[in-house]
Amino acid sequence: MAVDAVDAAQIRSALVRLRRTTGLPVAFGGLVESGRRQVRISELNGTATTALSALAVTAGNGLGGRAVALSRPCAVTDYSVSRQISHEYDLPVAAEGLRSVLAVPVVVRRRVRGVLYGALRTAQPLGDRTLSAAVAVARDAEQALVLRDEADELLAAAAPAPGAPAPGAAGGAAWEQVREAHAALRALAPRITDPALRDELLRACGLLVAGSGPVPGPRLAPREVDVLACVAAGATNGAAAERLGVGPETVKSYLRSAMRKLGARTRTEAVASARRTGWLP
Repeated sequence: MAVDAVDAAQIRSALVRLRRTTGLPVAFGGLVESGRRQVRISELNGTATTALSALAVTAGNGLGGRAVALSRPCAVTDYSVSRQISHEYDLPVAAEGLRSVLAVPVVVRRRVRGVLYGALRTAQPLGDRTLSAAVAVARDAEQALVLRDEADELLAAAAPAPGAPAPGAAGGAAWEQVREAHAALRALAPRITDPALRDELLRACGLLVAGSGPVPGPRLAPREVDVLACVAAGATNGAAAERLGVGPETVKSYLRSAMRKLGARTRTEAVASARRTGWLP
């Protein structure tokens, strides 16, 4: 079954952070397959063999399957003899030479989306600090996936139905929906730490702007566009500040700067000018 490339990249980067923050020499993980109660191990970091590659771990089975079934972190001091887990996957775990293993589920909107594993080649307790560090990495991965989901939902909401006229042609409520989605996407982008995903989201924002992009004229800074997008969607300075994660005074500063560049005397004039020059939909 095909693996979502962006989600897989989040798991891959999480494994790098897990090894760095926990000091564990081996990390591996994967995503829960769509429509199935199993995790496919797709990402390996620090492994010496390919024994775990593409392994399908069923919910409830083994350490990772137990973490999926319980939606909570699990750990064993010596995998092959542990009485806390079932032993369907002893052969690939032994082939990789793993003894102490932890598994942390990546839970998004109450659904397990993936599992991160960390392991030692010796049998020794992993300790609370190690487990806490692994959980923190999983929480970061969860947040990244939540942001990605929100971006997908906003883009889907803004996209016209097949055969429907473009929002600009339809006017009214349809175009306002695009403007609201554009503002929400602009506000979401700075919270995404993955540069590639952030750039992808900003390119999607550009698709919602009428025409091929800004026409020659004033050059607005990204945060000035973010503030204007919020204002265009009807947000007050306070609401824009909350949405963008900055202070109200910062919003006022960006708004004043944008108004000056656009030669506008009011917020309404600034929004109209930004739309006319291709900065806003």
